Amino acid sequence: MCRVDAVDDDGTGRAGSTDGDGTGATDGAAGQDATVRLRLDLAYDGTDFAGWARQPTLRTVQGVLEDALALVLRSGPRGEAPPRLTVAGRTDSGVHARGQVAHVDVVPAALEAVRGRSDRPVLDVLRTRLTGVLDDDVVVRDVTPAPAGFDARFSALRRRYAYRVGDDPSLRDPLRRAHVLQHRQPLDVPAMDAAASALVGRHDFAAYCKPRPDATTIRTLEAFGWSRVADGPDAGLVVAHVQADAFCHSMVRALVGASLAVGEGRRPVGWPYELLRSRRREGGATVVAAHGLTLEEVTYPPDAELAVRADRTRARRQAHEAQGADPGPAASDGPGDCCG
Repeated sequence: MCRVDAVDDDGTGRAGSTDGDGTGATDGAAGQDATVRLRLDLAYDGTDFAGWARQPTLRTVQGVLEDALALVLRSGPRGEAPPRLTVAGRTDSGVHARGQVAHVDVVPAALEAVRGRSDRPVLDVLRTRLTGVLDDDVVVRDVTPAPAGFDARFSALRRRYAYRVGDDPSLRDPLRRAHVLQHRQPLDVPAMDAAASALVGRHDFAAYCKPRPDATTIRTLEAFGWSRVADGPDAGLVVAHVQADAFCHSMVRALVGASLAVGEGRRPVGWPYELLRSRRREGGATVVAAHGLTLEEVTYPPDAELAVRADRTRARRQAHEAQGADPGPAASDGPGDCCG
């Protein structure tokens, strides 16, 4: 694969050979196997998707986007492999994303053919044409040349999610019913925030994760807090912000469920931490509905550190796989990967 060293006037960048560090492969004979890596910044309403990951007979975000890319890039007739996306966070069914990131490797000739007769930068043309074939519930916000060493999944430092709850009937908005969990009674937000803060740190979150064979449940929860928003589009809502390098399956929604039990007064403030220490899922936190959850942001290191971060994450995964366990930092929200 060729990496993009710099952006040309046409917006595609110049393809330069790399040293085979895993993020930019060497050119094939006569350049036939060379590819360019692109970064895609995405947003979508997860309501009508069966999650991110492509699944036979089901509408998924990955499936819809890859089909759109194949159509626009005209993959297939000339023998090119269909485009395959690598994503930062594999969101579960019904989960939304405002700050999703993916990458795709494309053949330069196919990319250049997208331009047609337009004099606009080819990546602008690509984004416009993708918008034209995609439904309104998924948006490609930007397409840019990926920096050397960039891997949407393995280079990521952290993922940040928000979960939105409405507990004031007078503020209930039917236009946001697919994005906010409506709660029937007022919540004690300070108690919820205190319970959440006790869970921050590196712990075994077995009590909050759906079990997976040979998968570790040890995670570093970097931030978890609750607040009632004073102004803006979320004014009046009770919102959780949850941040970690990675999450195990159903972790975020289980953490929210434990917090709601405290906010309702059914459980004491210390109960979520006691549940954490028990490492037992039976009789524990309820996994709340997916529609209140949104992937807000994925954070990456400076460009010069992207390859090192990706290599370290891959090495950690390989070491844990050799020991029969999944390390987690490469994981994120979604079927077979995370927190949904």
